[in-house]
Amino acid sequence: MHSRKIYTNTKAIAWVTIGTALFSLIFASGKFADGSASPLQILFLRYIGGLATLLLVVLVRRERLSAYRSPKPLSHFIRAVFGASGGGALIYASANMPIVDATALGLLYVVFVIPLGVLVLKEQLSSQHFGAIAICCAGAAIVMASRGAFTEFHMAYVFPAGIAVLGAALLAVEGLMIKMLSHSDRTMTVLLYVNAFGILLMAGPAAMQWVPLSFESAISFILLGPIAVTAQYCIVQGYRLASLSIVGPVDYTWLIFAGLIGFMFFGEKPTLGVAAGSAIIAIGGIMLAIIKPPAGEHESTSSA
Repeated sequence: MHSRKIYTNTKAIAWVTIGTALFSLIFASGKFADGSASPLQILFLRYIGGLATLLLVVLVRRERLSAYRSPKPLSHFIRAVFGASGGGALIYASANMPIVDATALGLLYVVFVIPLGVLVLKEQLSSQHFGAIAICCAGAAIVMASRGAFTEFHMAYVFPAGIAVLGAALLAVEGLMIKMLSHSDRTMTVLLYVNAFGILLMAGPAAMQWVPLSFESAISFILLGPIAVTAQYCIVQGYRLASLSIVGPVDYTWLIFAGLIGFMFFGEKPTLGVAAGSAIIAIGGIMLAIIKPPAGEHESTSSA
């Protein structure tokens, strides 16, 4: 039984790690764009590409959209609101304070999502959980410190810092809702709703920050949609398989993938601190995978 749970946790962590790696490319899209489009504009076009991809999948499967109707559309809408507002809050914070500081505050997501799992879903934490989570946090702190987080913090940053913390909390609630919806609905249902609602929620903000684009640029941002949908699918699958205390800290691997993207595409050389912190995060992830499950915890599976 324990070996089966290790296998399940490992699968969950692998799913979320792949999703995080793909989302790292999405998050770096603003840097790749180099000011040619606003972040909200990129997000809006990404949602369009994502919904188009999902509709194509439905067409290939020769199924009707009604087959993916959820009995909880309001929950999906609320989840999309939390996700869009949380993402928007972090975009605002990154634009109004050092991005490395905003990133560090955004990673408080993990600190928020685990207590939510305990309070709302009645997940059980053992001393092994706390130890593994602490190791992941320590690795993330080392990476952020090596990048100079909070070395120059001015009073002008207090408000955007508060917005960043709020954004992390909103995304934690979204993570909780992903976990809950992944058990009540098919994965495709979850993806269809979030991309459809994402378009509706981001249309106005994107229009206010719209920058004229060439056809090639617009297509490149729309093509982020299939990548994002694949990432979302991986995240939902991982959240379905394991508790938030297992999959939540995997979010810290974003720092590893961000460092790799910076090195491969922007010539940013990782420091010894980044390498050491990344290794510590990986060790924490391995510990999470092999934790002995509390009594009564069971695996959940569902059709896509």
